[in-house]
Amino acid sequence: MQNRIAFVREEITFAASDSFPLAGTLFRGDGDGPLALISSAAAVPRGIYARFAEHLVAERGFRAALTYDYRGVAGSRIPRGWKARPSMADWAEKDMAAAVDRLESVAPGHAMVGVGQSFGGQGLGLCGRANRFDRYLMVAVMSGHWAYTAEPYKVFASMNLVGVPLALLTGRVPGWIGLGQTLPGTVFRQWARWGRSPDYFFADAKMDAARRFAEVRTPILSIGVEDDVWGTPKAQEAILKAYVNAPVERMRVSPAAAGQPIGHLGFFRPAFRETLWRPAIDWLADNRPSVAPKLSQVR
Repeated sequence: MQNRIAFVREEITFAASDSFPLAGTLFRGDGDGPLALISSAAAVPRGIYARFAEHLVAERGFRAALTYDYRGVAGSRIPRGWKARPSMADWAEKDMAAAVDRLESVAPGHAMVGVGQSFGGQGLGLCGRANRFDRYLMVAVMSGHWAYTAEPYKVFASMNLVGVPLALLTGRVPGWIGLGQTLPGTVFRQWARWGRSPDYFFADAKMDAARRFAEVRTPILSIGVEDDVWGTPKAQEAILKAYVNAPVERMRVSPAAAGQPIGHLGFFRPAFRETLWRPAIDWLADNRPSVAPKLSQVR
């Protein structure tokens, strides 16, 4: 086990380009490793990633790590009197972009890497800051099209037969439907609309996603999880194939290799610090061309 490095954990608020206040947690240490931005899955609070961020700074020598909540999620509540209707597109185009800029302010020009789970990997192609990252680790990143999931009819029903009506009737979708934290209705409706198309947000002309993804040249390691209901190989590839100009290394990990079930959100549990975290962080920090054999590569 590495010696722990002293670090400071700070709860911060920073503004997106439209002045929306975003909640974040900044972990700062004295290491000379890269800065790391951790971008969450949809409807998942930043606290899920706190132990991983702390590990990067305190045990792996990263200079700093930033976790944050997208607008309308957990700590980034919609301010009283806020007029604009939030969207899922805002999460990437405004919130993720602002998070990159806030982390940049910690050590301007310092090496920076990214970690994105689920939507956090989709957002790389939409945030307009992709090429600021030296490397980008994607975990359980996939298209949100319902038919690509391992439980398609359950996902379709939760999104469209329960979630969308609640969004229309109440203006919000509560966490009890099983899709994460409570979300603003306008965010959820855009998510559901994208998910009804096999082409996901690439079918949304307003997003211009194919062109924007093609601008990304950041090296990517995408780790899929075999027991992830959302992240089937087909769903994973539906997003990765759009990064046409980025070097992409594709991996799939199994519960057997990890020693216990993983699921969509489990990668960031401290129980996986040796089996999953270590080789993935080696790739991020040490510029290794591939990860340890415990992560079996899909050819």
